[in-house]
Amino acid sequence: MRTKEGYPLEIRRLYHLELQEIRALMLEVISRLPFQDLFAMNDEDYFLELIDGMGEIYGAFNNGKLVAYSVLAFPGVSEINLGTEFGVPEKELPFVAVLDSTVVHESVRGLGLQRFFHELREKRAKEKECLYLYSTVHPQNHTSIKNLEAAGFTLQFTRPMYGGKNRHCYSKRLIGLKKDDS
Repeated sequence: MRTKEGYPLEIRRLYHLELQEIRALMLEVISRLPFQDLFAMNDEDYFLELIDGMGEIYGAFNNGKLVAYSVLAFPGVSEINLGTEFGVPEKELPFVAVLDSTVVHESVRGLGLQRFFHELREKRAKEKECLYLYSTVHPQNHTSIKNLEAAGFTLQFTRPMYGGKNRHCYSKRLIGLKKDDS
């Protein structure tokens, strides 16, 4: 993938060393949003949980600087698992993955990074034998809605989440149940 200027972007998984860059990029991008409800901000503890096994974070670098990141969460059997919102049976909650936040600096918008990250995260969820993939998006975030729907996600319902922020809730079935699980 290349920037608008033709420079290559480096895409890789992020770990503890990049935590401060992730937070700085998130705060920088959020500070310029037209209104704050468009994005549900994550705290450092959440990112640490992801890095420590509850998910994966992928980043795009332009000349060594983090310019985008995207989160894939594996919430397991927990109260934060979006599968509970969609009626997933408890025995299947370990097979839920969530396309969580994607943050893209305006200098690299329009390159298809969000769609690229969708494909990458879906591939990783399938490799981990997940059955369900979920995501939430603000109803006025038209670019993210378009990208989710282009990736085969279906709008299931809309309701307040994340401290009262209105969200569309999308789902995608990945693979069928294994024969011995039915």
